[in-house]
Amino acid sequence: MIIGLSMAFLAFVVDQFSKWQTAVFFVNEESPKAITSFFNLVEAWNTGVSFSLFDDGGVWGAVALSIFALLVVVFLLSWLRHETSPLVQAALGLIIGGALGNVVDRLRFGAVYDFLDFHYRGWHWPAFNAADSFICIGAFLIIVHSLVNHKKSSLKEIVK
Repeated sequence: MIIGLSMAFLAFVVDQFSKWQTAVFFVNEESPKAITSFFNLVEAWNTGVSFSLFDDGGVWGAVALSIFALLVVVFLLSWLRHETSPLVQAALGLIIGGALGNVVDRLRFGAVYDFLDFHYRGWHWPAFNAADSFICIGAFLIIVHSLVNHKKSSLKEIVK
């Protein structure tokens, strides 16, 4: 469990620090700020969930999304308590830390601060932040672990 809690703490701190540093950067810069030919730093406030879905809920929407995210975190903490795989523990920690980072934004500002903007030939992926990245990486690791272990257990049954 210590692996997961450590990863959650690290993900939360990195997320909040990166948001703070980006906000400080934009005190003297205009948004968007081109960094490379395919990447900008931007200031974007997401009042919804992923890709701004459900973004018209106002204050009560932010509260409802925060409560939902906290319920998911409670579920993930329960899973983490019983998880034996260090990889899955780390992945759960990434998801928990990312979720809590976005909950803090919602409760403080009523929206999540997004600042990473990747683009190609005028097509922009929706802006996101470090918390979103940690959540996606954690989910990806859990899926890969599940697929690999399912394959192993299937092979064991074939050998029997």
